[in-house]
Amino acid sequence: MDLREKIRAVPHWPIDPVTFRDITTLLQDPEAFKWSCDRFYDRYKSMGVEKVVGIDARGFLFGAVLAYKLDVGFAPVRKKGKLPPPVISQEYTLEYGSNVVEMSQDGIRHGEKVVIVDDLIATGGTAAAAVHLVEKMGGNILECAFVIDLPDLKGKEKLNGHNVFSLVAFEGE
Repeated sequence: MDLREKIRAVPHWPIDPVTFRDITTLLQDPEAFKWSCDRFYDRYKSMGVEKVVGIDARGFLFGAVLAYKLDVGFAPVRKKGKLPPPVISQEYTLEYGSNVVEMSQDGIRHGEKVVIVDDLIATGGTAAAAVHLVEKMGGNILECAFVIDLPDLKGKEKLNGHNVFSLVAFEGE
């Protein structure tokens, strides 16, 4: 399946010159959504994953399905103030601003094998913040998984050398 056909491009949103890659169209297509979730499951079913970390908010959609299919726990990384204390926090920058994400202090056990999931990696700020949170807790990151990679923005370079997997890339766009 060519996921590029299932993902809508929204030029100049949320600010100029960003082209937003909208997965809403992928999610509305049951075949494309199932195919995407199945590809993640096929990749991770034999890696010994013990926890899936999903990044707020679209990473929750794919991460929760993956955790369910793998029969492992799910730990959300949320925007600041959305989780009850105690939490750990990490500030990050993205292509159009900065923010803080948090995770429950008991979200990851030391040594736990983790896959981090989000819908997209662009400049890598949000994913890098999630990596730092998991590393602070002593988690063993097996890989960072994304539906979409925008390789021209070099986000993978911010992930401390961790392996990155994506279902589709939009290069030069």
